[in-house]
Amino acid sequence: MLLLLIVLATFGGILVGALPGLNATNGVALLLPFTITMEPIAAIAVLTTIYCAATFAGAITAILINTPGTSASATTCLDGYPLAQRGEAGRALGMAAVSSTIGGIISVICLMAAAPLLAGAAYKFAPPEYFGLSMLASIGEESSIKSIMSGAFGVLLATVGIDLLTTVERFTFGMNELTEGIGFVPVMIGVFGIAELLTQAGQLGIVRERITLRAIQLPSKADYQKTWKAILRSSGIGTFIGILPAEGATIASMIGYNEAKRWSKTPEEFGKGSIEGIAGSEAANNSATGGAMVPTLALGIPGSPTAAVILAGLMVHGLRPGPTMFTEQSTFVFAIFWSMLLVNVLFFFVGLYGARIFARATLIPLTILWPMVF
Repeated sequence: MLLLLIVLATFGGILVGALPGLNATNGVALLLPFTITMEPIAAIAVLTTIYCAATFAGAITAILINTPGTSASATTCLDGYPLAQRGEAGRALGMAAVSSTIGGIISVICLMAAAPLLAGAAYKFAPPEYFGLSMLASIGEESSIKSIMSGAFGVLLATVGIDLLTTVERFTFGMNELTEGIGFVPVMIGVFGIAELLTQAGQLGIVRERITLRAIQLPSKADYQKTWKAILRSSGIGTFIGILPAEGATIASMIGYNEAKRWSKTPEEFGKGSIEGIAGSEAANNSATGGAMVPTLALGIPGSPTAAVILAGLMVHGLRPGPTMFTEQSTFVFAIFWSMLLVNVLFFFVGLYGARIFARATLIPLTILWPMVF
């Protein structure tokens, strides 16, 4: 029954992650009430499965329609969508599946081997806002100043709402809807989804060349040879970033993409359809899922927003995360480890062999596709 639940949750997670506007956090939060009547091991296994599968599935729409299914796949748009436009959507999706699986498995192995040890390193880092802004300065292609200004504007948006320490309302302008702040998902959908919708609406009169059969080709041996270093590097980066409390897969994918570009022999291809860019981004964001569970289980401090919902699920079932959890409830902890390992293997086959089906979405006329996305 547990294996069946994990399989069903894998398909459910891929569906949630592939739909623009829904992400892993939404999927886990929506499913949480349904797991209350389950056994603790089954409930947490389902929640972690949704987490891993949805993080991978965000790449599907990022590659096919330039709209990331989850915010962690935003950098996948940069090279995945240009590849799809060249008729190589299947190749991009296949690479996303392979790199996601490798990154996820590596992070779970690290989680199993050294969770308490790795969690201690998280406290040596500065506040996440400084860390994120410093990374933005290096990621920007044209101007570091513009990147920092964009990041500072993001911090400004994050100040909207009630301050949790002082209970002072900031920039709410008397609107009750802003007391809890501006939601992350609406911002991401506005920046990526609606912006691309408006761009496509202005190009409906342009005659486009049909996607050729290359759209359903999977990655070649040469692709794997070109990307294996980027996959391993981003897997390590993503695992470590996931361990840092409150960082999560989005920042991991940005850094993984940036480092893939920095170490690449052909950095000029990035942003124009680089297979290394997809590998670096997807390996990093999926490896962050295992890393985020390190502080969640070892310290009771969520490593990402989705991990925070899973932490709530643990508490609903009377479990108290912390160092003693690894000694007093080792059976439960390793059930979580193995369920996460299994889902990474499952979505490899679903993603790799389903890439031929997913790639056909690029054949849908824009006049039909984009109203559906909207």
